[in-house]
Amino acid sequence: MMAAQEFKIIADGAADLGEAGAQENGVDVVPFYVSFDGNTYEKEIEEVEVREFYQKMADNPKVFPKTSMPSVQDYIDVFESYAKAGIPVLCICITAKFSGSYQSAMTAAEMIQETYPQAKITVMDSTLNTVLEGMFVKEAARMQRDGISYQDTIEKLLKLRETGRILFTVGGMSYLVHGGRVGKLMGLAANTLNIRPLITMKDGEIFPSGLARSRKKSRDKVLEMIVAYFKESGEDASRYVINVGYGYDYEEAVSFREQVCQSLAEGTGNQNPAKMESQVEIHQIGATVGVHTGPYPIGVGILKKYEFV
Repeated sequence: MMAAQEFKIIADGAADLGEAGAQENGVDVVPFYVSFDGNTYEKEIEEVEVREFYQKMADNPKVFPKTSMPSVQDYIDVFESYAKAGIPVLCICITAKFSGSYQSAMTAAEMIQETYPQAKITVMDSTLNTVLEGMFVKEAARMQRDGISYQDTIEKLLKLRETGRILFTVGGMSYLVHGGRVGKLMGLAANTLNIRPLITMKDGEIFPSGLARSRKKSRDKVLEMIVAYFKESGEDASRYVINVGYGYDYEEAVSFREQVCQSLAEGTGNQNPAKMESQVEIHQIGATVGVHTGPYPIGVGILKKYEFV
């Protein structure tokens, strides 16, 4: 194995790495802001813990929190020290179709380069979100540890991001309606009928993938969707990193992970459930997405491992 390359990976808070994940992978995080009253905004994780955020949502179902993207100055504050030290920066942001975080980072990079012309800063639109963006960032960190150069890492990531998918469901339509993700009339009908939506995220956008009449059925549908993806694509699930993302209910995530392992093992014929367990992780979805999904999102994110792209 080659020596780790010297460049700094920076991610916005939408990657939902958490403090431990960021430290483990040597990543600096520029957080989003969250507010429950529309006036006072606090930095996610630094000033308001994710668990606290979801607890407030669960306790106050009629209150719809908001998030605000990192400012240009937030990015400048992080970029500048590396520019001064002559360390190249790779900044990975949430899909630009969901947020202006990417544009804030781009503007900050341009401003830094005016002051430090030799600064090397690459800002990348991951086209991904939440735990899937986090998986993407961790693959970048793995490339760095494996001695892949700065430029080669960028080129590999541009190919890698095309393989990302999130297949998920939520507890109801209310937050999606409030956030403008579905029409109000559809949301009213769905809530009246107690319908749960099934959603796929790919290529930086979300797409409807069906409806289910209960939480159990919506979870089962997600399992069917993930198995169908591997069957129809002919891809080997062992060549992917796989992640169960959840909001408020960790115990549900643990049981759902067991179902994911069982379904993939039986449905794809690649591995037995015990072997799948080492491949499927659990991570909490943060506030950036939680304000749109509500406290009960659950789903599966998949991303091909970099050496197989």
